[in-house]
Amino acid sequence: MIRAFVRTVAGAALLCTGASTFAIPQVFLVQNSGWMEPFYSDARSQFKPLVTELVVAAAQPGDPVVLAAFNQALPGAPSPRGLLSVKAEPALRQQVSGALDRLEVARKPGSSALADTDLGEALGAAINTALAGKPGIIWLVTNNRNSPNNDQATATRNREFYELIHQGGSIDKALAFPLRMPVQGAHYHANGLMVYAFGVGQQGARALDQMLAAGRVGQVITEPPARLKPLDRDTVRLVPRRVDDSPGVSFSMAQGGLLRADVDPQARAPAARIGWYLENTIYPYTIAGASISARSLLAGESLPITLGSGEVRSLAPGVPEPLASTMRLPVAHIPARWSIAALKSAGSAYVLPGRIELHLAGQKLELSRAFRERMEQLFPGDPLPEIFVPPDRIKESHAMLPIEVRMHYPLQPLLLIGGASLLALLAAAVAAYAFARPRKVRVTVGDEVRMLHARPGTTQPIFDNAGNQVAQLKTTLFGHHLTDLREGAQVHLGGR
Repeated sequence: MIRAFVRTVAGAALLCTGASTFAIPQVFLVQNSGWMEPFYSDARSQFKPLVTELVVAAAQPGDPVVLAAFNQALPGAPSPRGLLSVKAEPALRQQVSGALDRLEVARKPGSSALADTDLGEALGAAINTALAGKPGIIWLVTNNRNSPNNDQATATRNREFYELIHQGGSIDKALAFPLRMPVQGAHYHANGLMVYAFGVGQQGARALDQMLAAGRVGQVITEPPARLKPLDRDTVRLVPRRVDDSPGVSFSMAQGGLLRADVDPQARAPAARIGWYLENTIYPYTIAGASISARSLLAGESLPITLGSGEVRSLAPGVPEPLASTMRLPVAHIPARWSIAALKSAGSAYVLPGRIELHLAGQKLELSRAFRERMEQLFPGDPLPEIFVPPDRIKESHAMLPIEVRMHYPLQPLLLIGGASLLALLAAAVAAYAFARPRKVRVTVGDEVRMLHARPGTTQPIFDNAGNQVAQLKTTLFGHHLTDLREGAQVHLGGR
């Protein structure tokens, strides 16, 4: 049923070829089944403009973009159906707007009946066909009603979609934006719609995080995203609020949430009492209860962090809770003052990178009442909000805070060693000069006094007036002496 989709979006793979290293393919799925009729027929509907601006905001120049409509695939009526496959460029807004202008509510083949909806089918096709199993981002815009074959067992169908998201290994991150958009059509009315964002693979999840952090999506959708997945990592974060430094240790926060500990190398037992704010980062869930523990991992050494409380209770998003702790640093791995590592770092800092890990066990998550009420207002009677109920298997989670320990070593040891090395070099230079400097030597040959120049370590011949060698002069650092003296020759050192 998705062969037509394969043919339509086959160009997406070609679009990825030659894309920049940072380009990430994105697939935008737009529902056009019968339930969506009011979003297409109401003259006041902002549905198509919303999708257009979302595509423009999410796609960076050069990103491969696939736009497709979906309902439920039937013989002769493929779903999803590709509308556009391009690389993001300045003309993207006009391209997307033009494709959506031609999009209408779908009907079943050979019938006036409006098409049904299969969310799982659309999402699976986007992962396996449009992205071909590779990393990317998938956006799914829907009225939040899942009813393949007009099945009234929507709760069961919704559970299948739920399982596809939470248990699908290819989906690394899943977010949902419930939006208010009242529309009235000839057959149906609606109060709102849902925009889902799926990060496929780790690269897709990172790209989605970066996009949200940059505020690109926030220019179009001002509602905070509700997290569907993951619920077992990065559920909390630590923000330092107060540090009681111990002698020789000070803490500070660097860019990117990095905790930095500056340690004096003479500190005997570097440690500090740190007061944190513990923040819940998984809107719209409240962490109803969990036991919490922490440790630091530095230089391959794992050290427990003593927490002021070992439990978390009723931790709601946006409501930070104070948490006290005592943290020790790895003294054994701090280089000695006269070590090679310390000398290399003199005047700067010797850095030990590491991290602080938090572990929440027995985690119990609850969907906030306010969020449930909002979902009921936007999608009355629709059981799909059950997708936000956390899976029973998720009982623990992890969070991480990067840390670096910096030891500051003074310049004096390096200066002392440098001075000693300089003196040694100077002494060697003096010795070399003394060794190489020519010395004057008086030598008497017969009745003639001669003045010779000799360098230490050399031997030179001495001749009489007739040109016969009568001796040799050997010079060392400690003096001169004659060797190979010819028998009967009148040769001696010095003058008469």
